[in-house]
Amino acid sequence: MNSLALMGFGPGGWGGAMVAAAGTTLLLAVLGFSAGAVFGTLAAWARIAGPLPVRLLADGYTTLLRGIPDLLIIYLFYFGGSVALSAIGQAFGAQGFIGMPALATGTIAIGVISGAYQAEVYRGAFGAVPRGQIEAGRSVGMGRLLLFRRIVAPQVLRYAVPGLGNVWQLVLKESALVSVTGLVELLRQSQIGAGSTREPFPFYITAAILYLCITTVSTWGFGRLEARTLRGERRA
Repeated sequence: MNSLALMGFGPGGWGGAMVAAAGTTLLLAVLGFSAGAVFGTLAAWARIAGPLPVRLLADGYTTLLRGIPDLLIIYLFYFGGSVALSAIGQAFGAQGFIGMPALATGTIAIGVISGAYQAEVYRGAFGAVPRGQIEAGRSVGMGRLLLFRRIVAPQVLRYAVPGLGNVWQLVLKESALVSVTGLVELLRQSQIGAGSTREPFPFYITAAILYLCITTVSTWGFGRLEARTLRGERRA
């Protein structure tokens, strides 16, 4: 079977499986990035306005997660989560090993990892917000929540978009590492197809093309978003 037929959508073709796996990759990346936004926002707030113990904890989180290999973090969440689930199951009478769901493992691991990077992006974006605008809001009697909603949050998101685009690209690449947990995303599906047909190049080349398509569309989307958020902003 030639490469085109192998990657086709007809009988014996792997095209449908590869596209479905690309959808799983995209889903995992979106879930992980969204979870990272939550972790990153909390960590950025802690480092900017939290009390000293909380600031130290947030600083340790960002330093530790950016210094440990991503694959090791995925393994720790997978095996650590499996041990915890097995212990809970045994407490309720279950027997044997209970594995951590692969998608949940990937979402949490990628979320925690990307959150460390997003925290630095948000913190840097907050530093770019003009202090005069914050002081002006306080001078007219704005409370902390209203000040955050009306002045700080829109400005932080505006300045954070370029950095978040870079983090998103990292998340897409990290999603391939989750294949070690058994999740059939794009890289894992390529490995399965290559092993089944003993034709590795069509699968890995197709995977590379699909990754490149997702990356290209993402780059275009973040570029449009950046242009929109910076509309009316004076540039040096």
